[in-house]
Amino acid sequence: MRVERIKKVRRDLPSVGEVDTGLLDDVIKKYSGKKGIMIPVLQETQLVYGYIPAEAFEKLSRELHLNLADMYGVATFYSQFRLKPAGKNIIKVCHGTACHVQNAGNITQALEETLKITDGETSPDRLFTMESVACLGCCSLAPVMMIGDDTHGNLTGKEAVSIVKKIKLQNSQSLSGLTDNK
Repeated sequence: MRVERIKKVRRDLPSVGEVDTGLLDDVIKKYSGKKGIMIPVLQETQLVYGYIPAEAFEKLSRELHLNLADMYGVATFYSQFRLKPAGKNIIKVCHGTACHVQNAGNITQALEETLKITDGETSPDRLFTMESVACLGCCSLAPVMMIGDDTHGNLTGKEAVSIVKKIKLQNSQSLSGLTDNK
């Protein structure tokens, strides 16, 4: 099963040649010859690109002598790592016990329908990435979603969609402001 998961991830990643792997040179220099570096190397790589591209895995494996399968194993095990580019706004919908019993599923469903994406996907405009999470630690506000650092509680699906539409509108206004100033 683990091999199937890795193969599936590889098909979804951009093809080799689309990413400037030269951006990893400082990371490689910093960790070259050291032991126990896999997680920090992956974390710093993600800081560079916003996710970990396939080309980065290949260069890190080659240059730092890290096992490619082990790196994919770590990156797919820990939820902090992304194997695809994320949207500008990360929407985390809590599905912990308190949120679940308060119909967090309705929030997820409403957002999926509005954004035309499913859990873990990024909208085509790269404005939103939606993730279901186990707990946001805001049980008294259930059901809850976070967008970036902003927490929104006691939500309905309709209210969640309204918040997302407001962010979308703000984003389009700020983009039109940039083009107006040219």
